[in-house]
Amino acid sequence: MTFEQLSIFVAVAEREHLTNGASAIGLTPSAVSSAIRNLEASYGVQLFHRVGRRIELTYEGRVFLGEARATLARARAAALVLSDLGGLQKGELVVFASQTIASYWLPAMLMRLKTRYPGIDLKLVIGNTTTAAKAVLDGLAEVGFVEGSVDEPALNVQPLAKDELLVVVGPRHPWARGKPIAPAELVSGTKWVMREKGSGTRSAFEAAISNLGIGSGDLTVALELPSNEAVISAAREGLCATVVSGAVAAPLLMQGLLVKARFPLPSRQFAILRHKQRHSSRASLALETICREDRAAEVQNRDDWVL
Repeated sequence: MTFEQLSIFVAVAEREHLTNGASAIGLTPSAVSSAIRNLEASYGVQLFHRVGRRIELTYEGRVFLGEARATLARARAAALVLSDLGGLQKGELVVFASQTIASYWLPAMLMRLKTRYPGIDLKLVIGNTTTAAKAVLDGLAEVGFVEGSVDEPALNVQPLAKDELLVVVGPRHPWARGKPIAPAELVSGTKWVMREKGSGTRSAFEAAISNLGIGSGDLTVALELPSNEAVISAAREGLCATVVSGAVAAPLLMQGLLVKARFPLPSRQFAILRHKQRHSSRASLALETICREDRAAEVQNRDDWVL
């Protein structure tokens, strides 16, 4: 069994699609199909059901997937150690970030890292707080950047910056008139458009209102959508409220396409995640340094950090 076979199997298994798996690792579907069949033949185990034009993992395939991921994670960790022996002239850094950070803050930090160390290959994967934490836990990314709470003993969670959460509405919403919003009105005064469960933005909002005695099930959620852009678009056009980062809402607030409702929310932390038992590469430490330099510059220029 080779690392290439493991990589091919994981790529196809995660997508349960031969062509998409082949595309993800830059191989032809025929080469990928051949590699999987050779792997199955070598051990006398069927890893996939072939159902017409579709493929599905067998029980054996599901069991093997966990071991294959862990083996590749250990191999990447070994490669990172060797890369560090040569300094930052070359290497690879896989970063997993939640949407708000990945869209509005992190790209500039990655660009600074690439400018300083052009030999480092960077890969950014976008999800939500839950998927970012799982990616670091499973070894699919060396570091994660999140804005939600993470309670996982195996992960080291270090705060980087503060982020302002806002309740925003469209110009036609009654809350756009500027009157203060009482906590009870969150339940009775509007419907909501929310990010999906697992989103750091949603988790932070639900934690804030729980301190006011309001459960997430008390809200009337008209829509759950998978991105910041989707929720603000829905809120802008309808009569629903939503909660987003100030960085997400700022352009539309300036244009008058969204209005900040008068219901203050506590700020939250942007944080970096690392696995406690895995080696931290020089590239990831350099990225963290750049992020902290950026934070320090902002703190110096503002009394209160707002992204």
